[in-house]
Formats: sequence, structure tokens, C-alpha cells
Amino acid sequence: MKIVVLCGGISTERDVSLISGKMIYQALKRLGHQVILADVYLGLERDSLEGIFELDEDWSRDIANIKEINPDISAVKAMRRDGGKSFFGPNVIELCQMADVAFLALHGEEGENGKLQAAFDLLGIRYTGTDYVSSALAMDKGLAKELFVMNGIPTPRGFVVKKGVPCTEKPVFPCVVKVSEGGSSVGVSIVKQESEYEAALADAFRYGDQVVVEQYIKGREFTCGVMNGEALPIVEIAPKVGFYDYKNKYQAGSAVETCPADLDEAHTLQIQQIAKDVFKALRLKKYARMDFMMDEDGNPYCLEANTLPGMTPTSLIPQEAAAVGIGYDQLCQKIIDMAFEE
Repeated sequence: MKIVVLCGGISTERDVSLISGKMIYQALKRLGHQVILADVYLGLERDSLEGIFELDEDWSRDIANIKEINPDISAVKAMRRDGGKSFFGPNVIELCQMADVAFLALHGEEGENGKLQAAFDLLGIRYTGTDYVSSALAMDKGLAKELFVMNGIPTPRGFVVKKGVPCTEKPVFPCVVKVSEGGSSVGVSIVKQESEYEAALADAFRYGDQVVVEQYIKGREFTCGVMNGEALPIVEIAPKVGFYDYKNKYQAGSAVETCPADLDEAHTLQIQQIAKDVFKALRLKKYARMDFMMDEDGNPYCLEANTLPGMTPTSLIPQEAAAVGIGYDQLCQKIIDMAFEE
């Protein structure tokens, strides 16, 4: 099968996406597919694409290792010879139209907010993951929270603050401040007192024009994936220092991850059912991963849904799949197969 693995882009999660893309590319190559790994924003500078899938090249050779800090997006944009007027780099659309399917290894706003999916629908390009409507619903954390409440899904109390718009609602401290359309805990702060609040808002507004302020849930953190409507085993995440931020998510050894989680059957089934309820409420398709906090009284709260969860060495969906006997390569093939299901 001819497959284009799309990664990179210009979100704050660019580096994570590059690692996901490289691992997926290598897995699909091991499975015998004809695979090209491409940065969706930088594209491929080639005069001709004729026979490109038959070339025996290592398309991952220029993929960098993950950094401890956010990527320099301005430097990435400066690399585009055409000035970067389009999100899609040179030859990206043409490559995807030549392929049987595009494997989306993108993370963050422009890859997960539904715009790319909608463009591909119009162009007749098959892709992995959920569709444009559910991508948009899940990416907007404020809107997703409204849908959770409407569907009786337990979620921390919260409200939305828009940049430059006065907000009359006041948080109860401690609270969590996070950018509405972001991921990997970039732009997230735990605010313990009022004197820290304005600085936390300012930091979050660096990454977007809309911020969610929500109740802080003290307790244990879990995540649960859903594939084709069925829940996977739950992972418990226990950062060694602080909370599950960008560094703790992607640096090996920064957190203790237990899969299946050490939970009794009742709590296991409860979280898995909530994950499936979220999957349905957000109209998700194919696969996704839902994040949870459980308070000290054992009550679970869904924080958000991830429509293109990470596929790095420390990512959680591969751990959940492995717990039911699905290896990394097999997981990648399953995601491809789901893209061909109606």
C-alpha cells in the first residue's frame, strides 16, 4: 500500500509530531508498505514526483530528536521558500492524492482542529483518525466541556476567557488555566492563589486567543483510549515531579505509567464507560484518547479528548494497545485498516 505519513507542522507540538511520524513510518516500512514521511508544512522540494513511492530512500533521515523546549515556529516558517502562504508545503497535496491513504501523525491545532480533515475530504484524500466535525469539537476545550455537561459527563467546573474581552467570572483557587485549542500541556498552569492568576492567563494567551479556566482536581490521573467504540485498558500516570506537563509527557523516566491501572473493577468500568460516552458525545470516529482526573473521594472527571494521540516511545495509546496484545506495528496497521472502514 502507498502511504504518506504526515508530521511536523507549525503547532507547539511540532517536535512530538516529528517523533510520532518517524516511529509510524518505520513501523509501516517493516510491514512492507511503500511509505513516505513528509513534514506537512515544509513539504518536499522536488521537480518531479514520478515513481517517488518506488524510491529506496530513508525519508526519516532529517527528522530531529525531541527537544525539552517548545519548537521555534518562526524559524520553521522561515524555511519555506514560498513564504508559507498555505499550511500545506510543496508537493504535500499531490503526494497525498497519489497515496492510498495519509497517516496523520500531526498533533496540535492545525493538525487536529478539523481544517486539514475538511480539506482532505474536499480533495478526496483518505486519512486516518476522526473526521473534521469531531476534530473541531474535541480541539475546542471550552466547547467540548459544554458538550460534556449537556451529555451528563463528569468534568471539572469551568469557564472560558477570551483575549481582550472582559470576563466577569472569577475562579476558585486552586484552579487550572489552559489554552483552549492546544495540547501536550503547553500553556497550562496550576494557579494556587489570585496573585498568580493574571500571569497564568498571559502565558496561556501566548498560544491562543481563548483560555479555559477550570476547577483543580487533586488526586490521581488516568487516560483511556477508545478504538471503534470499544475502550482500551486504562493507564495511570504519576509524574515524579510536578504535574503531567510537556517535559513529563515526553521525556522517558519523568513519570510512572501503570497499564492496566491499579483500579478496582467498578472504577475501571466507570472510567471506560465515561471514555465511551465522550467518544459518542463528541461524535468521534476510529480512535481517540480521553484524559481523566480522579479526586480523593474516587470520583472521575474527564478533562478532554485527544483525536490524534501521540505515538512516541513514551505515548499512552501504544501502551494501552500493548496491554491487550496489540504491538506497535500491529497498532499502526489497525489504524490504517480503520481508515478504510465505512
